[in-house]
Amino acid sequence: MEWRGRRGSGNIEDRRSVRGGGSRGASVGGVGGIGVIAVVVIGYFLGVDLTPLLNDGQGQSQQSGAPVEITEADKQAGQFVSVVLADTEDIWATIFKQQLGETYTPATLVLYKGVTRSPCGDASGATGPFYCPGDKKVYLDTDFFTTLSRQLGAGGDFAMAYVVAHEIGHHVQDELGILARANDIRARSSEADSNEISVRIELQADCLAGIWAREVQNYGNIEKGDFEEAVNAAKKIGDDTLQRNAGQVPMPESFTHGTSAQRSEWFIKGLNSGQLKTCDTFSAASL
Repeated sequence: MEWRGRRGSGNIEDRRSVRGGGSRGASVGGVGGIGVIAVVVIGYFLGVDLTPLLNDGQGQSQQSGAPVEITEADKQAGQFVSVVLADTEDIWATIFKQQLGETYTPATLVLYKGVTRSPCGDASGATGPFYCPGDKKVYLDTDFFTTLSRQLGAGGDFAMAYVVAHEIGHHVQDELGILARANDIRARSSEADSNEISVRIELQADCLAGIWAREVQNYGNIEKGDFEEAVNAAKKIGDDTLQRNAGQVPMPESFTHGTSAQRSEWFIKGLNSGQLKTCDTFSAASL
């Protein structure tokens, strides 16, 4: 994916220069060294925020406001994310106008290192990237890209772009009123039903990411193998694959994001069609 020298988004909130991003720091007591790394990696695999395990109430917290070194890799990652975000803004503005006759309001993307706060709870390395409807912001620690490549086996810049496009897909759902309705139903449902609705939310965001990928071709940015990187990333973060990699037997009733096959298939559906109506996972008889 060719991205250098292209327009970046102005909707970036960069909290990386200050430790904790203005939030309380995470405790460094309780679990240290390799233990911290293990807990964070397990959190990625299971999709569960395990940061409470890092705080036993006895350790000292990292000092909020302490300066953080921004490496050249950090700068490059921030620039890359900014360009991808700009592409999502242009593409979804056009799709909303052409397919819905409506105006798209872009999301803000928060870059942070370590821990930062959001209306949806603390963002940390263990939570992974997420969209918070409370402030309409995407939260991303770009160190996740390293985990995506080295630990999950999904390398390549288009795999990273897919992650951003998926989270923006949740913002698109929010703009359309889908996310609020789905989450309201989830709050009144059993755990099993709530998980099923969650899977449909996530697969729809994958489909919307596919629509973005189709349209980004018009910007002349696509290189050979890019789409394959995104499909591979979707497969690597399926619930069944993550649970196997964590040494577990896959438990379908616990799935909240969909299987590897489902995630890649819905991304491809959006990629092939480019139409919002194709991404109606909630009306689909089977996923």
